[in-house]
Amino acid sequence: MHLVHLVGFIFIGLSAGAFAGLVVRGHGYGLLGDIVVGVLGAALGGWMSTALLGIGSGRFLLSLVMAFVGAVILLGVIRRVAPSHA
Repeated sequence: MHLVHLVGFIFIGLSAGAFAGLVVRGHGYGLLGDIVVGVLGAALGGWMSTALLGIGSGRFLLSLVMAFVGAVILLGVIRRVAPSHA
């Protein structure tokens, strides 16, 4: 993976994590937590778009939307499993 792709993936993950954190109510995970959830959500969303919908990635907007969907799902699961962190 080239540096440009890695930076783009992190940017998409950060954006998706931040948007998902606003949509899914509850406590926040901070900047680093949003990046981690967003990047994992981007991977989940990319897998979902390819495996379930047959849509490949490569377009910025599609990647951002699928990363957002994956991050929302991941945040929902995390908040059900670990509803509070102190």
